[in-house]
Amino acid sequence: MQVLVRDNNVDQALKVIKKKMQREGIFREMKLRRNYEKPSERRVREKSEAIRRFHKLERKRLEREGF
Repeated sequence: MQVLVRDNNVDQALKVIKKKMQREGIFREMKLRRNYEKPSERRVREKSEAIRRFHKLERKRLEREGF
């Protein structure tokens, strides 16, 4: 990942790179990898995340279509 620093404004560059990292999910990944996660726990977490994403998309779709 690369960010250009303009006019020696490092604070603005840090803000931009943090936003990019947040969007990519790097902070979330670092938090998950902080401790070991058993494969069974990982499967359960990923399945629940998938269900959560599905329900969120369904809510948005129903809201958009007006049901």
